[in-house]
Amino acid sequence: MLDSPPRRAPAAIFIFITVFIDVLGLGIIIPVAPRLVSQLNGQTEDQNAAVYGILGATYALMQFVFSPVLGSLSDRFGRRPVLLLSLLGTGIDYFAMAFSPTLAFLFVTRAISGISGASIPVANAYIADVTPPEKRAGAYGLMGAAFGIGFVVGPLLGGFLAEHSLSLPLVGTIDGIRIPFLLAGALALANWCYGLFVLPESLPMDRRRAFDWSRANPIGALFAISRYQSVLGLATALFLLQLAMFILHSVWVLSTAHRYGWSPRDVGLSLALVGIGAAVVQGGLARKIIPALGEKRSFLIGVAIAALAYAGYGAATEGWMVYAIVCLASLGGIAAPAGQAILTKSVAATEQGELQGTLTSLQGVAQIFGPILGTQVYAYFISTHAPAHLPGAPFYTSAVLALLGLAASAVALRTHREAVAA
Repeated sequence: MLDSPPRRAPAAIFIFITVFIDVLGLGIIIPVAPRLVSQLNGQTEDQNAAVYGILGATYALMQFVFSPVLGSLSDRFGRRPVLLLSLLGTGIDYFAMAFSPTLAFLFVTRAISGISGASIPVANAYIADVTPPEKRAGAYGLMGAAFGIGFVVGPLLGGFLAEHSLSLPLVGTIDGIRIPFLLAGALALANWCYGLFVLPESLPMDRRRAFDWSRANPIGALFAISRYQSVLGLATALFLLQLAMFILHSVWVLSTAHRYGWSPRDVGLSLALVGIGAAVVQGGLARKIIPALGEKRSFLIGVAIAALAYAGYGAATEGWMVYAIVCLASLGGIAAPAGQAILTKSVAATEQGELQGTLTSLQGVAQIFGPILGTQVYAYFISTHAPAHLPGAPFYTSAVLALLGLAASAVALRTHREAVAA
């Protein structure tokens, strides 16, 4: 049943909904996840921040190890079965997180979620399968819009639900900070059911290839992709940019609560603005800006804007300033669809799953070290041991990494060629 659905529907609609619900689920739990860690850990603010970073790194470690496996499996068996199994695992994991009795149990659930969390890279490979090369930047822009809309609704829901409790038969009263996890799980499972009946396969049999363990692991996959030198250079740049991004993600809730006294609802509102900006820029403006500027120039400009935004977040002394910087940072959203379009044109059609799996694996490395680096820097600079009280230090770190990524991108794009027909 995983290979051929009873009826077919426009694939792009399902992929859009998949990305939207995936991000919606992530957005719902962002305002409450640090509080759940604090509830289960019960230590001081800086100690809880460090544990929260390690929790994020656990999820990322599993993605690092298993993303190339899932990407290669999708090249062998098709996108549909891998995507559906990923959605099922994600939904079950959210429910497990909602009822986590201990911190150790929470770590186990995040590890499982990291293994199954392949919906976004497989969705990206799906888009490459069904979209002509010259239209991929626009298609990935629409995926970015789905990401943005999910980030509008998700944090708002999570922040709102966190302030209410829920009573269920046989279960009793559920604390407000756990309710968002239940909703995220229900949405993921609903999307799985939807996809089970409507999602067609995008990868025909003549474009599949044999599964090879030597390529279906993080190191082997990186070596396989590295024969495309421009891809390796861009992948290095993307790693630095993702490291900067995950530092920001790991300390956003912690830093805004500490610096501006923001509640979960305030955090939700700020992230909703991030989502609105992403939806407007990637879903609409990107399809105008990228063709006008070109994919390479759009990518570089987007990265430069990101570096400026990170520095601004670090320097902001009032909460309202964050909202102003978010508006500027949204314009940097042209980098993501432009970068995806460049990369998918650089490898063969039979290697799109492997490419996306490798990129996700590198993202996993960034997601391992980003939260650890970000939360440790943050914990140090708010502690009494720091030479100065500087809660914006992690954002300055991100700015430096983004500038390094900008330099690496400029070098890689100077020698980039569309080596094969994608």
